[in-house]
Amino acid sequence: MHRIIIIIVWFFAVFVTCKSEKHITIFTIGDSTMANKKAEVYPETGWCQVAGNYFNETVTIKNHAMNGRSSKSFIDEGRWTHVLDSLQKGDFVFIQFGHNDQKAQDTTRHTLPFETYSENLIKFIQETRDKGAYPVLFTSIVRRKFGEDGKLTDTHGDYPIATRKVAAELNVPLIDLQTLTEAFVNRLGDTESKNVYLWTEPNEHFPEGRKDDTHLSFDGANIVAQLAIEAITETIPELSKRKQLNSKK
Repeated sequence: MHRIIIIIVWFFAVFVTCKSEKHITIFTIGDSTMANKKAEVYPETGWCQVAGNYFNETVTIKNHAMNGRSSKSFIDEGRWTHVLDSLQKGDFVFIQFGHNDQKAQDTTRHTLPFETYSENLIKFIQETRDKGAYPVLFTSIVRRKFGEDGKLTDTHGDYPIATRKVAAELNVPLIDLQTLTEAFVNRLGDTESKNVYLWTEPNEHFPEGRKDDTHLSFDGANIVAQLAIEAITETIPELSKRKQLNSKK
């Protein structure tokens, strides 16, 4: 009987704690490695598509990341304005670009790391803060490209460096996903890491299968989400107390 009473009190305490926490919304902006995916491309999954499973019920994630977008095209298409108009005081904005900013052949997306790319990040940060919300910067997840030495080779150039520089100069929390995912994928090695990315057998939607070293599988998206949330909860106290202890994966 005593044990039952303790359990009831514990559940009541957890319930009261959750109810007393103000509900917040996390808006996510970025590219296809974050974005929600349609069922017909499964197992392709963006890491922000599953990130909500790692927070408790006081957090809602509104994922505005879109396939193929750079910091420039996200602004030019009016997507940032839509997010900005929805922001409320106390919300968070997760910002991860770079994959498509480096596409020099495409003038609708290309930016220069320490010029237009940095300027766009600064715009996101300043306008988020103007609304009383909190920006968080992310470097891009690593691409699966192994060199002859059996280790990953860099494919993002100066974009992660520019992101780190902006974060330091504007005192913005930085989640260095490039470093985190690089360490994880290197530990897995060339063969096993294929399970993190979109290496699939032929199926009805992709008759020749997929050998995609940029985008994530369902399992890969959950791995990246866990790496991101661990780093977030170590860096941002307000989000640390909202971490889901038992994932709904």
